[in-house]
Parts: sequence; structure tokens; C-alpha cells
Amino acid sequence: MTPAELSRTVLRSVRGAVEERELSVPVPARIVVQPPPRPGCGDYASNVALQLAKPAGRPAREVAEILRKRLAGTAGIDRVEIAGPGFLNFTLGDGALVALVRDVLAQGTGYGDRSAGNGPVAGRVSAALASADSASADPASVGRVSAGRVSAGRFGPGARAAVVGEVLERIGAAAGRAGRADGHPALVPVPDDLAALTARLGTDEARWILLRPAAHDPVRVPERPMQRESNPRFRVQYAHARTRALVRNAADLGFLSEPGGVGAPAAEGSGAEFRPAPASAHALHTLLAGHPSVVEAAARLRAPDRLVRHLEATADAFFRWHDDCPPLPVGEQKPLAVHRARLALAEATGTVLANGLRLLGISAPEHL
Repeated sequence: MTPAELSRTVLRSVRGAVEERELSVPVPARIVVQPPPRPGCGDYASNVALQLAKPAGRPAREVAEILRKRLAGTAGIDRVEIAGPGFLNFTLGDGALVALVRDVLAQGTGYGDRSAGNGPVAGRVSAALASADSASADPASVGRVSAGRVSAGRFGPGARAAVVGEVLERIGAAAGRAGRADGHPALVPVPDDLAALTARLGTDEARWILLRPAAHDPVRVPERPMQRESNPRFRVQYAHARTRALVRNAADLGFLSEPGGVGAPAAEGSGAEFRPAPASAHALHTLLAGHPSVVEAAARLRAPDRLVRHLEATADAFFRWHDDCPPLPVGEQKPLAVHRARLALAEATGTVLANGLRLLGISAPEHL
């Protein structure tokens, strides 16, 4: 279940409460759900009850309880809890995680891309991505995207403006905002030209350091590229390479991915096949589900750094989950359904990382 799907589910509960006269409020156009500010508060949270309390003329917790009862038992939602003055906290069931993985794998390169009209998170940005591949291979071509012929001058002079301008065109196309005049960010420039940065750092590192800071922040140019985990760009690329290595290693062991429960096998006699997915799996699920929303926000706010930070968070969450739930059998262990399910989650993570890196014009290596 993606944030957009959960938002629509909560909106239906509000509409139902109004239609059945449990609440007397105008039905909002949309409801915001987002990851909670701290761990232990479920997968998503919403302040909709606090927003509706005043027009309803009732305490926010009372409004929250009306909505909680309506949402309890909804497919894909395991628990709905009320916190603080009236926040609704949602914990998704393992079925929602399975459905998301299946959806990401089915859409592949189209996940997070609205450009081809295949639904809110599907499609292809073929022209822009083809241009990105050539741009990252040829630094001189950065800033000249075939779809719209982006010139660096629209975003200001210099290497940073050229790369940011090109990437914003591509992200805008993926978010379905191609051609919109959304304004351009005022960027803190860098003294080096793009050819010099690329020669010193390599194409991927040069693009990463130009895209990672927010527009108002300066670019920190390292002396040399670092191929170590302290470098966020390396960590993201390494996470993608690791997902691809898992798929290859699984094939060598004779099994493929199949979405399913990623928790450890349940104790014998418990009546369940698997234990619930651990918190690290839910955290990774939240980031994968949020990828389309991040692409849209990066386009709307003209902020490619949002996508960069999301990829970093996704890579870090993947490594934490990987340590909790090894996708491959250990020792003499035979491949089980849980290994196929974990492999599918790893493969979906690789898909999201690759899609994000391609939007940034940065390579997603199979080996590292």
C-alpha cells in the first residue's frame, strides 16, 4: 500500500462518516499521510482528526475514534491507533508489503513514472532517460536534453546549473509535469566547470555532489572520489549492486524471487506460516512505497536533492533489513519460500534504486 492509496482509504472513511451522519464536516479534497516523526508509531500517520475537529465541533480524539473504527479491519491495514491529541497511526499488514513488492516488480522501470499515462506511478521517460545515458557518458552533453533542449542558462551559469537543469527536466517528465513553468531554483554556484569536476571525480561522483545539496546550500567538492561506505553515492550504488548480486547468487542456487512473507518461519504448532515482518522490513516498505511521491515532490519543489536523500535513506534501510533478514540460505539450508520472498523485496529495492539513479543521470552498476 502506497501513501496515496492509504490517503484515499482514509478519505473514504471520512466520506462514509459524513454520509452516515457520524460527522458533520466538509469532506476534504485530500488527506495527507506520511511516515511518523519517530520509530514505534506505525508505518504512517495522519493529523486528519485534528483538522476536522473544529468544523465538527468535537474533540479531535473523538473524531479520531470514529475514523479508527471505520478503518479497523481494512485490507492491508493491520492496526490503527490514536496517539497524542488525536493523530492516527497506521501499521500496515504483511499483505500490504507483499502487494507493494509485486507492484514494483510488475512496473519495473516504470515505477515512479507518470510520463506514459500508465497510471499514477507507471510509464517511461524514454526520451529523457536516453538523453541521460548519453549525458552521463559524455560530460560535454550535460545540460542538453533532447526532450526540450534544456540549456544551462535557464538555471544560471556553471556546472551545477547545467546538471540541475537537466535532471529537473527529467524528473518533471517522470512526475507528469513536463513543460510546466514551475520556476527555477536559485543555486549557490561552484567555481569548477563540469569538465574539470568530471575529470577529477568521475561522472557519477561529480553529478552526485552537484545534486545532493539543497539549492541554497553550497557544494562541498572532495579532493577525490571515495569508494567506501562513508560516501553516500557509493553506498547507494553498492546497495543496488548488492541486490543484483543476490539475484545472481539465488539463480546459482536454483531459485527465483516470489513476493510473500519475509518474516522468519513461525514456530511449529503456532498455526501461522511466518512470523510478522520485522520493523526493518516495514521501514524499507515505507521508503519503497514513497518513491513515486518523492519524485513528484522533487519535481513540484524543483528540488532534486529530495530524490538524492530518499535514495540514501532507501539504501541504508535496505542494509539494515538485509542484516535482519538474510535473503539467501545459510550453510546447508535449502531455499525456502521465505528466501524467495526476501529475494523479491531485495529485487524491488534494486528497482527503486535503479529508477532513482537513472533520473539523476547516475549509473546503477550490476557489479561494484
